[in-house]
Amino acid sequence: MSILLQPIGDGALKVTFSEAVSPTLNTKIQLFDEKLLKVEINGVVESVPTFNAVTIYYEPHLVSYHKLSEKIHDLHREFIEEEYLPLRLIHIPVVYGGKYGPDLQTVAEHNQLSIDQVIKRHQNGEYLVYMLGFLPGFPYLGGLDKTIAKPRLEAPRAKTFAGSVGIAHEQTGIYPVDSPGGWNIIGKTPIQLFDFHHETSPFLFRAGDRVRFHSVSEGEYERITAQVNAKTYQVNIEKG
Repeated sequence: MSILLQPIGDGALKVTFSEAVSPTLNTKIQLFDEKLLKVEINGVVESVPTFNAVTIYYEPHLVSYHKLSEKIHDLHREFIEEEYLPLRLIHIPVVYGGKYGPDLQTVAEHNQLSIDQVIKRHQNGEYLVYMLGFLPGFPYLGGLDKTIAKPRLEAPRAKTFAGSVGIAHEQTGIYPVDSPGGWNIIGKTPIQLFDFHHETSPFLFRAGDRVRFHSVSEGEYERITAQVNAKTYQVNIEKG
């Protein structure tokens, strides 16, 4: 697998991987990013993994573009074993339909399915967090059943509430904060995805995580919301 290095302004370097976007490539990107963090290259501020690349932000007065490029090529030549990548499976409760999922009916009609079929197929999948973007902590989840896919809304909403679970083409995702948005909203989770005041990490998800959804009633949604607000709720995260 080859890589292409490109400068982005005078303080960032983009490392693009030559393979097509896939879960296998995503694993390689996460492994590369993990190794990049471990070697602690002087001048590197942060790295941002995406679908097929990693963007590295650095201080040009501490490390030059050419010197950083050499270090990245050296790093890429090292052998990386997939079993050293820590895996997490995160379980997300969702209340589907009604005021929480205003587009669930249209998703069902678009695919000639019942509402129950859409919900079941959405929950049957185990999704891969390919990257975070668009909004702070917004997970782009691959692995949606194609039979419940639907294009974005023709006219985006002025406001989509935090926790809204949506479908756009063959992806699903969750809005971490209130925002305008054009995804088809099928449900809502009470889980907080972005917490600016968190002691260690403001984001619930990270690239490479796996995600599963499960249904909760409106009453359960309200109970979990109260626990989240009281900082007593523990997200179900399996580590492997």
